[in-house]
Amino acid sequence: MEAKELISYKGVDICHGDVTVLSSVDLRVSQGDFIYLLGKVGSGKSSFLKSLYAELRIEAGEAHIFDYDLRKIKRTQIPFLRRKIGIIFQDFQLLPDRNVFDNLAFVLKATGWKNKEAIENQVLQVLQQVNMQKQAKRWPHQLSGGEQQRIAIARALLNSPELILADEPTGNLDGENGNELISLLYEIHKAGTAVIIATHNLRWVENFPGRVFHCITERMKEDTAEQ
Repeated sequence: MEAKELISYKGVDICHGDVTVLSSVDLRVSQGDFIYLLGKVGSGKSSFLKSLYAELRIEAGEAHIFDYDLRKIKRTQIPFLRRKIGIIFQDFQLLPDRNVFDNLAFVLKATGWKNKEAIENQVLQVLQQVNMQKQAKRWPHQLSGGEQQRIAIARALLNSPELILADEPTGNLDGENGNELISLLYEIHKAGTAVIIATHNLRWVENFPGRVFHCITERMKEDTAEQ
């Protein structure tokens, strides 16, 4: 059975204020794809990711994600779009005033979950997925960088997203922890979730093969030689 298409960009221009960051972007992403966005700082990788969850406007072209037209999306629809996407940031963004369990439970409550038992079960399930169930009662400052990033991945998995976006997820990690993190994302993709990773680390592409897009001089082109 053919994989479901999640994202379709045709001739898309992405702007940050008055500045065009990427122009004429053509891209299709299907369920279970594993995609790298490679490029230097400032090349447009993060801007592309932000366009997917409607933080940056699409100024030209056709842009669809799930059932949403990003050229026409209403402000009231954006929270519903974002619930379908798991986002992993470089700096973890865990709340320092609550433990790991409560960090994750907070996200579920904020996205409409009401049942206390269902919340507890879902939190424990995603912690088990990233092998962090024993750290549920620890506070963020008690965790290593690698552990904090695993919690950030668990947070991204909470609402069972079809798409995960990771913006330089290994930027604050050493090589060993970075490798473990990409390996974990690779396992998630093999289970059917599409993963898009913005990075400048070419080593991951060798160890964990996927589709590769290069961001250079306002363009984003797929490298078919990598496949």
